[in-house]
Amino acid sequence: MVQLVRVIETLPDGFDALRAEAEAEGHRHLTRLAQEWAQDPGQFTAVLAAFAGGELAGVGALTPEPEPAPQPALRMRRLYVAKAARRQGVARTLANALLQEALDQARLVTVHAGNPDAALFWTAQGFAPVAGAAWSHEFRTG
Repeated sequence: MVQLVRVIETLPDGFDALRAEAEAEGHRHLTRLAQEWAQDPGQFTAVLAAFAGGELAGVGALTPEPEPAPQPALRMRRLYVAKAARRQGVARTLANALLQEALDQARLVTVHAGNPDAALFWTAQGFAPVAGAAWSHEFRTG
């Protein structure tokens, strides 16, 4: 079972180990998350931590879309799941929770898939691929 916890004051216990794992896989987005959090945690609409078996299994964040968009938009970003927790619904749980929160505030939600596997994941979550935008996939309502 996956338990989601809203990150409010400090990044969760286990974050440094998760960041090191991401770095070892060539992903720097958790390092960027830590830097952005240290500079201004208020820039995030939400940061969620996913725990499985009491251990930090993943994180994901939501911010206002940083690039010009045709309407108010939020971007899901910095989503990472520990290798040991993959294929167990952690990423899907995080993405769904962030999407529900985003849709309470905007009709356009964007993501930037950094690789083909991520693109497949976002498409499976109902995001449509887009060309010519600052993001790779989007979810629109209305």
